[in-house]
Amino acid sequence: MQPSVAERNLKGIWMDQLADAQKRAIECAAQASKAGKPVKYLHSTFVPETGVCMCLFEAESAADVEQVNREANVPFTRVLPAMDLAPAA
Repeated sequence: MQPSVAERNLKGIWMDQLADAQKRAIECAAQASKAGKPVKYLHSTFVPETGVCMCLFEAESAADVEQVNREANVPFTRVLPAMDLAPAA
């Protein structure tokens, strides 16, 4: 599996709406994985001032991440392959 990022513009979203969207994305990723299309939600970074939200997933393809986000009804601008640059332990 490789990382992919879902770019979002969520300017004006309420925090409870953001939490609900995150929950739906996590649940749909789990359902896709159970159905044989592994997708794992990793984390998100949200900038309230601009509304920019970047959600990192692991999946076989960016298309699988797009499908999960469509099923979760979470808006996104685009989904692209990404690199998670966590420091080595």
